[in-house]
Amino acid sequence: MTTAIEVQGLNKYFGSYHALRNIDFHVESGERVVICGPSGSGKSTLIRCLNQLERHDAGEIRVSGILLGDNVRNLDAIRREAGMVFQHFNLFPHLTVLENCALPQILSRKTPRPEAENCARQYLDRVRILDQAEKFPGQLSGGQQQRVAIARALCMEPRIMLFDEPTSALDPEMIHEVLDTMVELAEGGMTMLVVTHEMGFARQVADRVVYMEAGEIVEIAPPDRFFDAPADERSQRFLSKLVRN
Repeated sequence: MTTAIEVQGLNKYFGSYHALRNIDFHVESGERVVICGPSGSGKSTLIRCLNQLERHDAGEIRVSGILLGDNVRNLDAIRREAGMVFQHFNLFPHLTVLENCALPQILSRKTPRPEAENCARQYLDRVRILDQAEKFPGQLSGGQQQRVAIARALCMEPRIMLFDEPTSALDPEMIHEVLDTMVELAEGGMTMLVVTHEMGFARQVADRVVYMEAGEIVEIAPPDRFFDAPADERSQRFLSKLVRN
């Protein structure tokens, strides 16, 4: 098994605020890792550092063996390797669903439009939303829009998928349709790193759970051990609050 993501000694500051503190972890190819923790713990900052949506201040990040730094070519290569899905869908409202999925291929890969649209249809079908291809994003539910965002990322044929709280902007009744799509991706062997508050998803899908608090990794464990017998008292406190709620 090869290493898909490797992070060593990662530190990130926002002014004087130390957002990430000496982060070390790795993700193996084909592995599903869930990052959880309270709000403000640095989860989203960490995942955004992995493709330089946030620049880190110290430490090393390697994605598929490529060192992330100031080299623009390396950054472009990493963004081809790792697709990302955000809390908000970031779809172009004036383009159809099909056009939203085809355009990134046309712009970044110079893919001919017919080929790009054919690829888009394949992935829209994979996330079970091909029947909405000619609609505009504003005509879709939040869950449908997020599935389009997943299809758009998949159209770039990444080896790794990064999810930054993909269900947090959705109404409760729409969450399961997105989680079901993510479960299917996981079952298909996609390498996944997921920031989420959906602990049922973590227990079902994750190979390992990373618990963060105050910018630090507190605990990394398989889901059964993390949920049933967390080793650190901070993890125990976090899980006890979930049970009470």
